[in-house]
Amino acid sequence: MESYALLMGATLSAGTVLALAALGLLINEKAGIVNLGAEGMMLCAALAGFATTVATGNEWLGFAAGMGAGALLAGIFGWLVIWLGTNQYATGLALSLFGVGFSAFAGLGYVQAKLPALAEDGIPFLRDVPLAGPALFAHDPLVYGAIVLALALAWFLQRSHAGLVLRAVGESPASAHALGYRVRWIRWAAVVAGGALCGLAGAFISLEYTPLWVEGMVAGRGWIALALTTFATWRPARVLLGAYLFGGVTMLQFHLQASGVALPSQLLSMLPYLATIVVLVLISRNPAWIRANMPASLGKPFYPGA
Repeated sequence: MESYALLMGATLSAGTVLALAALGLLINEKAGIVNLGAEGMMLCAALAGFATTVATGNEWLGFAAGMGAGALLAGIFGWLVIWLGTNQYATGLALSLFGVGFSAFAGLGYVQAKLPALAEDGIPFLRDVPLAGPALFAHDPLVYGAIVLALALAWFLQRSHAGLVLRAVGESPASAHALGYRVRWIRWAAVVAGGALCGLAGAFISLEYTPLWVEGMVAGRGWIALALTTFATWRPARVLLGAYLFGGVTMLQFHLQASGVALPSQLLSMLPYLATIVVLVLISRNPAWIRANMPASLGKPFYPGA
């Protein structure tokens, strides 16, 4: 039973990385922008958060640095695709490749660095409860913050005026422009906000999930987060559930290895990515359902007055 409690706790941590990044990408896509650069942004943010925490000894400054790095790269991406009209997919791929290369080069001096001793995570007293403590109450505040964020984002998109405007920009930017809304600025703000959340996810990886820095440590999670938005049909609560599902598959490989299951380690390492492909294939069997939930202008450029 203790091993299953630890597996559940690890699933929550692994799912938090995916949830934060996927919620950021969902904000982008609700505004009609596809950002394929999540992997690169998360890597640069992981390095920024780790380097800042090593230099200052303050974990929260590290998280802020990670968010700042993600927002900065997303802001540049947004300027290129929204104002200069570059192709969203090509620009996102370029951003991802840039982030992978830049983080590997800039992070050479931090491979052997160690984080300062930090306070124990979790809710006092409750984290010491047998079974339930390690599973539910021994986590970083961001694990619980991701749940609150998903619920808050669902309320924002469905119940607030600003959320309605954001969805209108994603559904019909020409109509929103005709009503006097500054479509380009709204889209850019959504891109920056989404980049900040991807940055927070990257910093969470290097500061909490695996508290160290190694090249390529995001390991494809940015792409899985991108797939999660489609899996969840662009709904925040479903993003959260999907993140925990994929997080559980990710951690299951380690649980199976520890249990002595006689399967090649390479096959077990493939499980999260195989699950992503299978889920996308199953969802794509009903294109009408995808079109009914996908923002109408997703991936399409908008030129006011054109």
